[in-house]
Amino acid sequence: MEHFYNLVTDLYEWGWGQSFHFSPELKGHGIKVAEAAHECRIADALRLQPGMRAIDMGCGVGGPMRTIAAHGQCEVIGVTINEYQVKRCREHNKRLRLHEQCDALQGNFLKLNFQDSSFDAAYAIEATCHAPHLEEVYAEAFRVLKPGGRFAVYEWVTTDKFDPSNEAHVACIAGINKGNGLPEMRSWADITRVARQVGFRVLEARDPALPPALPWYSRLKMGGFQHNINSALLAVLETVRAVPKGTAEVAAMLAETGRDLTWGGEQGIFTPMFFCVMEKPGQETAAPPM
Repeated sequence: MEHFYNLVTDLYEWGWGQSFHFSPELKGHGIKVAEAAHECRIADALRLQPGMRAIDMGCGVGGPMRTIAAHGQCEVIGVTINEYQVKRCREHNKRLRLHEQCDALQGNFLKLNFQDSSFDAAYAIEATCHAPHLEEVYAEAFRVLKPGGRFAVYEWVTTDKFDPSNEAHVACIAGINKGNGLPEMRSWADITRVARQVGFRVLEARDPALPPALPWYSRLKMGGFQHNINSALLAVLETVRAVPKGTAEVAAMLAETGRDLTWGGEQGIFTPMFFCVMEKPGQETAAPPM
């Protein structure tokens, strides 16, 4: 599993950059601007400000962490289960001179190594879909938040257009689950239900992918010709040991999953960005430490 995570991390950075998530296109702007806008939505919803401390649950190599920390002028601690991602995240933090605001630790977001009420805010971007039971990870976020602290998530879910009696719909979601190692696909209604179940107040719940938003899946529409070129290139690089063995196979699997994601997005039965903002009851506002 560790080897697989390492390969996927390298492939994502090679083809995707440092932010391992989707975002709607922004007319007149490139992908990087769209990504940053999507990430800053999190910072604004959490009302981040200087002196506050937030936790990124499932930080990857820290692209969103650095944008959110810079935008909110606050401290962000990221947690990822993969040690290689911790190493890459810290390298990027230092290179971009954000290492005093940002750090990454290896850990499991189902059992965070932090005391109760340790953070002013928390967020997860397309990460908690990997949790076997959503209740467990939301309960951990609730535990480590101070009273009045906010938790914001982008979740992978089926929408109200998903028809469980439609074989094509079911096959598409099954393909997404398999290709991304997900235990199951939740529905959008599951998110708010679980949030309230563990004790949060739900402040906002919506899908930013809905029209008039532009498509989030356009960057996945790589033609067959380009895919063949990439596969051949990776096979050659494997032969000369420039990349680890298995890289081409993992890339092919990700390309197949990309087709399921694209179809699900086009049909409107799936979204990777159901946005939910929650608050732990207590103080009306999570005040930054003095």
